[in-house]
Amino acid sequence: MTVAAPLVEVEDLVKHYGEVRAVEGISFAVGAGEVFGLLGHNGAGKTTTIRMLTGRTRPTAGRACIAGHDVAAEREAVKPLINLVFEDQNLYERFSGRENLGVFADLYGASRTRVEELLAEVGLVEAAGRKVKTYSTGMKQRLLIARALVNRPRVLFLDEPTRGLDPTSARDLRALIARLSGTGTTVFLTTHDMDEADNLCHRVAFLSQGKVVALDTPQELKLRYGQRTAVVLLRDRQEQLLRLDDPADAARLAGWMQDGAVLTLHSQEGTLEDVFVALAGRPL
Repeated sequence: MTVAAPLVEVEDLVKHYGEVRAVEGISFAVGAGEVFGLLGHNGAGKTTTIRMLTGRTRPTAGRACIAGHDVAAEREAVKPLINLVFEDQNLYERFSGRENLGVFADLYGASRTRVEELLAEVGLVEAAGRKVKTYSTGMKQRLLIARALVNRPRVLFLDEPTRGLDPTSARDLRALIARLSGTGTTVFLTTHDMDEADNLCHRVAFLSQGKVVALDTPQELKLRYGQRTAVVLLRDRQEQLLRLDDPADAARLAGWMQDGAVLTLHSQEGTLEDVFVALAGRPL
């Protein structure tokens, strides 16, 4: 997949911490409005990559650009174009949700109207006057995203945005990310949740030992690396899992079909977890 007019461009990016080679020459591009996922084990280089793209860490070598601006050399030009939400929920617990957003609205020179817009966007209008220490983990995460949207960033970086959330809160947060993408915000996220990446990301890159080992749409990666299988329920109520690319399993299925022994047949495509294991050698 070719990215037209990329908003984020990464070229041969390297980061070493002494003898530790955290990132080893990665390259990719991300388009406007794209949800781009960076996947990998702990220590694969995901957070280090985000820190370089947001100007928090200088690369050892290579180049990263946001909207044509070099992140390392033109940091002041890049700062208004981006924002980020790291894993730590660093909110003012004794302030209300509205007061938390107000502090950052003042820092960015945004109006209080913007605060009310964001509270509505993340579904926190009714809780806006409550102290943040009374919020659930999911509510705090939505408030963090609202805070990161105060300056209307063109690129929003999210590091493990749904970690620790209950299923309902995680679903609501994914819906919010999809809405942001739909309005043109580029979302760059890391996640360990393969289903989340599959359903949310337009493209994903797999990092292993600081290198990009695969980059494509989830569908293409699953077709290329995943195992195509079928679940067969026989008339004696035995359930069989067959690999469609295995000639022996294909012959077994043909025999059952000829004998009229098949009650139901459900094909299954590969998963991103299959892809990850194929590329990284072990599951998350």
